[in-house]
Amino acid sequence: MARKIIDNPNHCSLVYAMNIIGGKWKPIIVYLLANGSLRFGKLLIFIPNISKKVLTEQLRELEQDGLIIRERFAETPPRVDYSLSKTGENLLPILRQLSEWTANSFDDVPFEACKIVDV
Repeated sequence: MARKIIDNPNHCSLVYAMNIIGGKWKPIIVYLLANGSLRFGKLLIFIPNISKKVLTEQLRELEQDGLIIRERFAETPPRVDYSLSKTGENLLPILRQLSEWTANSFDDVPFEACKIVDV
């Protein structure tokens, strides 16, 4: 499936950011990688409602945009680890603020503790 891009003729930085991290899964993937590198299978376990195909697409896009690093090991069976790049780590305070905004703005919803680590 082709990536959905919002047209940005005025070069708005917010539109550009949403083209990179917008969508259902990318912020969750970045959040999960905040605690360290993970393998594809672990990401599938932590995000049970995502398909392998969609996870693969999202990881490729995050890698292309420089938010994550894909490290391939020459082992049998092959092993691939995903971790945050420096740019991805710089996104964590924003995700933390978004999480706090949600918890403070929607008192009627019982949220579970969601800890985004400091890098």
